[in-house]
Order: sequence, then structure tokens, then C-alpha cells
Amino acid sequence: MDQLLAIKAFARVVEAGNFTRAADSLDMPNATLSKLVQELEGHLGVRLLQRTTRRVTVTPEGRDYYDKALRIVRDLEDIDGAFSAVNGAPRGYLRIDVGGSTARDVLIPLLPDFVARFPDVRLDLGVSDRAVDLISDNVDCVIRGGPLGDSSLVARHLGDAEMITCAAPGYLKTYGVPAYPQELKNGHRWISYLSPQSGRAFPLRFMQANQKQEMKIDHRIGINESNAHLAAAVAGLGIIQTFRYASADSLASGTLVEILKEWQPASYPFHAVYPQNRHLTQRLRVFIDWLREVFPARLNG
Repeated sequence: MDQLLAIKAFARVVEAGNFTRAADSLDMPNATLSKLVQELEGHLGVRLLQRTTRRVTVTPEGRDYYDKALRIVRDLEDIDGAFSAVNGAPRGYLRIDVGGSTARDVLIPLLPDFVARFPDVRLDLGVSDRAVDLISDNVDCVIRGGPLGDSSLVARHLGDAEMITCAAPGYLKTYGVPAYPQELKNGHRWISYLSPQSGRAFPLRFMQANQKQEMKIDHRIGINESNAHLAAAVAGLGIIQTFRYASADSLASGTLVEILKEWQPASYPFHAVYPQNRHLTQRLRVFIDWLREVFPARLNG
């Protein structure tokens, strides 16, 4: 048995979700891939995959083996990438984690440029507002906004996003347009963005004449995902604070209206973050350099 090839075959089945897609991506017959996985299971003496006519399910042992084997596959890709770097051609696999609205409105519209520049780099995007563990989740880099609290991580500043306060026209017609922040406590409905980690509502932030202030208001609705948070405001459920880039289309179409412009919150920093004890591969280096080049304009575009 070619154990290395068998490990690659098994890992690709887990990632693809079935044998046919995995075989196609490896450019090998389905029967050959299936035999490699069976030989690997025989060699290990455990069942890695449960197969039915409709689906493939990873067993607990298979998931554990995949997590460990993936590191071997990544290390080999790093070795290959190091040699290909001589020719200036980064290649291999990157797993990037990014928040929902940042993926939709900033990163994904920019990706055609990255793909054109670096066609041999494969990207897997984890899109979620939750925080990931870069080590245990095998994530190469996360793109996140806000303050950084983990000193074991390396952060590269990508730019600062404007934040605004806004609501739907129908809501403002019903409840009125607040003239200053304190009015939000008098009969207005607030849609809080909840921390995906703690479940706590983020406070309202305002700034005027370089004076910052924070307010806590009991919310009518709390949401822990950025795209849904914006959708709730468009639906007329209340007032939100959000990124200008996330609300740009809604502001342009008139489905949201910016309010309290004189008290616009301070801008929000964004960073690319990766573990300091992980080797910075050429493909990750060019990805972060590319982010720093193109991200700032898009954050406020």
C-alpha cells in the first residue's frame, strides 16, 4: 500500500463528502480511490468511513485520524511550496476564516483578483461570526474586526471600517428619528448584535468632537450573525449599528437610512491573524500581503 497516497485519498473523501467528487479532484478512478481507503482501514485496523448508497459518514476514529493526517498533508504541501517558491509560484492549500458580512461584502468580491494572481493556491473559506481556535480547527488565518486579546497570535492590520447607526424608513416613520443618542432610551427599539462567544450584547458606541461614549439599552431583538443582524433592520424591526460597507447597498436603495450622523461611532480595526508558532508559508505570506494591499479601500468603499 502507498500509505501517503492512501492518506491523501482518505482526506479528500472527508473534504469532498463522497468518493466520486474526491476521485475527480485527484484525477483517479473511483475504484482506485475506494481501494486505497479500504487498504488504509485494513492497515490501521479501524473503520474510518461509514458508507451507504447515498452518503459517506466519517466515524469518530476517522475524524481523529483525519485531523492528525491533515497535518502531514499540509507539511508536504509546505515542502512542495518552499521549492516552488524558487520560481515565484506559491501553491497549496489555505484555510481562511472570516465573518459573514465581511465575507459577503469585502473578501469575496476581491477574490477574483487573488485567484488570477495565484492560480495554484487553493482556498477554503470558513464563514461564521464565531471565533475559531486556529490550532485545533486547522485554520491558517482569520480575518476579524475589533480589539485583539490573544498575545499568542500574530496580527497584521488590514484597515479600519466606518460604523454607522441606521434604521428602515418605515421604522423611522412609526417611531420617529432620534436627534441625539439619549433619545434611543425613550420608546425606540434596538436590535443588538450579540457576541457569538459570550452571547452578550455589544454596547452602542458614539463619538462627537473626539469624545467617545458607550450606552447599554435593553434590546427587543438580539442576533449573533452579521448578515441576519442587518436583515432585521431592513425588515423594520429596529435600529442597529453596523459597518458602512455592510449597509452600503441598503443605504443606496433607500431600504435603510443613516441616523445620528453627528455621533458616528469610531472606526473599527480589522486584522489578519495567525498563530505565531506556525511556519508562515509562502502562500500565506502572499495572501496576507494581498489582503493588506486591497482590503483598506474595500472596507470603506
